[in-house]
Amino acid sequence: MKVANKVLVITGGGAGIGRETVLEALRRGAKVAAVDLSADGLAETQKLAGDLATNLSVHAVNIADRDAVAALPEAVAKTHGAVDGYINVAGIIHKFKRVDDLDFSEIERVVNVNWWGTVNLTKAFLPVLLNRPEAHIAHVSSMGGYAPVPGQTIYGATKAAVRLLTEGLHSELMGTNVGVTTIFPGAVKTGISINSGATTAAEAEKMAQSGEAAKFKMTEPTVAGKMIIDGVENKSYHVFIGSDAKMMDRLIRLMPERAAAIIYKQMASLLG
Repeated sequence: MKVANKVLVITGGGAGIGRETVLEALRRGAKVAAVDLSADGLAETQKLAGDLATNLSVHAVNIADRDAVAALPEAVAKTHGAVDGYINVAGIIHKFKRVDDLDFSEIERVVNVNWWGTVNLTKAFLPVLLNRPEAHIAHVSSMGGYAPVPGQTIYGATKAAVRLLTEGLHSELMGTNVGVTTIFPGAVKTGISINSGATTAAEAEKMAQSGEAAKFKMTEPTVAGKMIIDGVENKSYHVFIGSDAKMMDRLIRLMPERAAAIIYKQMASLLG
């Protein structure tokens, strides 16, 4: 589905990959409703959009709030017209801890945003999309949705669920006007750990100064945003963002236990 002149809802639009996806969609001529929990982040996205902001609306909504999400299709339609597609980028991680060391409150917070947020969006927008001449759904899963990352096991479990939900939707919607894409980012240079409350800004700075962050090759969020819109326009089944995501997809299928050991060796220092 070419995005020019289409109405897209993009979550996570206040920062990182979501923001860059919003800006890329605007550059290609889409009308965009950017959704994010942070009103300040959305205001910054609006500022960065410059002249293209005439085709942008912002909506400070927590996607874990089912009633708020259910109201989005009508709210967006009042500004832009009926929605032609949505891209769910919003997601959070938890602190780098073993499952045994995580509080239930933190587990529930990640499940509510990553899993229930995706379900809420699907249930709110799919009836609208099925009535459009052409439409598209894209959900961001993660490399952690198919490769076990110690210290992010709950996060990975939610993203594995998002993957299967999205692939199931693709199968259910075959023969309809709605295309479906699953997106798997590897390490992308964003502030997700700070925005998720998994680390403080001071902790992130300490990690950067120690050289710990340099161990991981990261994709720029601008590249990720472009790849996501390319995936929608090409009706891609899967989009793997970053050489790490592509390599690990192959390795986890060929030798899963060896792949898990490689990831553990890379991530063990973060577990403490």
